[in-house]
Amino acid sequence: MRVTRTRLGTLLRLSVVFASPAVAPAQDIEPRAYSNIPLGVNFVGIGYAHSTGALAADPSLPIDDAELRTDALLLGYARGIAVGGQSGKVDVVLPYVWLDGTAEIAGEPERRRVSGFGDPRVRISWNLLGAPALTLPEFASYRQETIVGLSLQASLPLGQYDDSRVVNLGSNRWSLKPEIGMSRVEGPWTFELAASATLFGENSDFFGGRSREQDPVYSLQGGVVYGFGRGVWVALHGNYYTGGRTSVDGVDGDDLQRNSALRFTAAWPINARDSLKVYVGTNVSTRTGTDFDTASLAWQRRWGGGL
Repeated sequence: MRVTRTRLGTLLRLSVVFASPAVAPAQDIEPRAYSNIPLGVNFVGIGYAHSTGALAADPSLPIDDAELRTDALLLGYARGIAVGGQSGKVDVVLPYVWLDGTAEIAGEPERRRVSGFGDPRVRISWNLLGAPALTLPEFASYRQETIVGLSLQASLPLGQYDDSRVVNLGSNRWSLKPEIGMSRVEGPWTFELAASATLFGENSDFFGGRSREQDPVYSLQGGVVYGFGRGVWVALHGNYYTGGRTSVDGVDGDDLQRNSALRFTAAWPINARDSLKVYVGTNVSTRTGTDFDTASLAWQRRWGGGL
């Protein structure tokens, strides 16, 4: 099928960013999370993420002076759907993680070296305003103004877990993250804002069979995206999250979170179906946990829906 200039421009605008597996659901910083995707278009992505410092997957763990290195392979899939006449998206993320390093636990240094699957995540997003459900030919003439949407993400307790160790790749508990977000396009700029709460299930087998519970973590995220045209864009986002105090066997911990982080993302197309993304992130301020830095490179391919 011959690709016209209009259709090529449409294909280059399609992009889905899969959040880094090294970052916990409460801390996700994801640009362009609320955007329009044509019906039936599929996305698959493979990424590599590297982080150093604390265990970013759970900054509330009772560890100090963490010097951990985490490397992860990320496999993600997403598909554009229709919800009530507006566009939506379902996506699944599965990480495989290698972790190596040291940390202090109850004042004693310990080394941890482990590899395995982390907790997979499933999410559904649906736009309430400004992003009608469109086929690919209809999408060619679509121009975004303001989009308001909702999403619900679930983290499934299927990752590697050892109750004799504090540091693990899986959390051995469910979490749910409802979120409301919006994006507004002004020329080449897109302005984004999102608010969320992450709710945690109980880990009834924490470090020797104890019960660990955690209060919700509340997060506010904002940022800007600049589009250079033909699918090339860069983004700078930051977030602030608070809450998440834990208790073990009913004893409250002194681990209320008031942390913030920044992430820079860049994306560019290889051709009409493939694109690359790179992102780097760091903690800005940390009340609970240890600072960490992370970087990732991801490849994405799209098909279906008439491509």
